[in-house]
Amino acid sequence: MEKIVLVLSGGMDSAVLLYHLLDAGHIVKTLSINYGQRHVRELDSAAALSGRVGVEHRIVDLSTINPLLGNNSLSSDQTEIPEGHYEEESMKLTVVPNRNMIMLSVAVGWALALKFDAVAYGAHSGDHAIYPDCREEFAQALDRAVSLCDWHGMRLMRPFVKMDKGEIAKRGAALGVPFDLTWTCYNGGEVHCGKCGACQERREAFAAHGIDDPVVFAPV
Repeated sequence: MEKIVLVLSGGMDSAVLLYHLLDAGHIVKTLSINYGQRHVRELDSAAALSGRVGVEHRIVDLSTINPLLGNNSLSSDQTEIPEGHYEEESMKLTVVPNRNMIMLSVAVGWALALKFDAVAYGAHSGDHAIYPDCREEFAQALDRAVSLCDWHGMRLMRPFVKMDKGEIAKRGAALGVPFDLTWTCYNGGEVHCGKCGACQERREAFAAHGIDDPVVFAPV
């Protein structure tokens, strides 16, 4: 059993990781970051997921860094959210510069203060082509830095880094993850748009294993 701070976005990957860690018997606290993103639906989801399993959840307000993050569609309302699959060049507009390192650095600080053993995040193989801070090379380098940043000792956990989103959906279904509480869509409407890359990847992940997704998608 380890004590772990989980960076919980409110999306399906980190939700499954929450249940995965608890299933393994670990003690978990969850952390979400408001970096001035386009909407906060996923933060509401993170709070609901944490409440469902009775773990402590903190939201850190870093929204003042928003002007430093440039013109990307997730943190700037001046950049249109692209539609289509992640492999398309336009999906690079969804890259928030250094987002994972920013979030993980805050999580590591909290974990060290708590004398916890590790910080975890839900990077997976499907993210690698677009998001450089989801690559195993990045995680290895940061894991090394994390181990050196304090005398207490710390490590970075990324158990899904070699799994695709379909495999994560399958694991979540086996664990009974309440996928209806998760939020994936880049848009912050009443329902998932079904058109952005995040929505399309989610639909394909569930379909790949014949799993029913309980969230509502807008008609395409």
